[in-house]
Amino acid sequence: MVQLGRDLRILLDGKHAVRISVGGYMPLNIEQIGHDRDGHALIAMSHTSIQNGDLMRDPEMVFVLHQQAEGVMAEPIEFRNDYMGVRQEVYEYDTNGHRTHIRPRLKKELLAFSRTWFTNLRDQGFFGPHAKREALKG
Repeated sequence: MVQLGRDLRILLDGKHAVRISVGGYMPLNIEQIGHDRDGHALIAMSHTSIQNGDLMRDPEMVFVLHQQAEGVMAEPIEFRNDYMGVRQEVYEYDTNGHRTHIRPRLKKELLAFSRTWFTNLRDQGFFGPHAKREALKG
């Protein structure tokens, strides 16, 4: 998960929000969306396209960042795919915002998906010098 944290920081490149475009692929959006109850940064990352005038995420993942001795760890905590009508969260919360349950199987699946997605992003050129980077207002 430390590698995911490094990769997110590389993609954000010190910006609040970035759109990265590579020919032949949906744009990649990465944005700092706030903090969790414990003050950890939340980062959303998504591929997006338009369908019938609506912005569609295919997919979007939310990561929470934790500072560790070996670096910043990115933990995937949410998955969304608008085309499939899917939204999954690793943690359940009570009305006061405290974690009450964890879905360990989903947590494992999202971590595996994240690693595959980042490998694909690398192979597709999103980390490369030819990717078009646009800082977004945030």
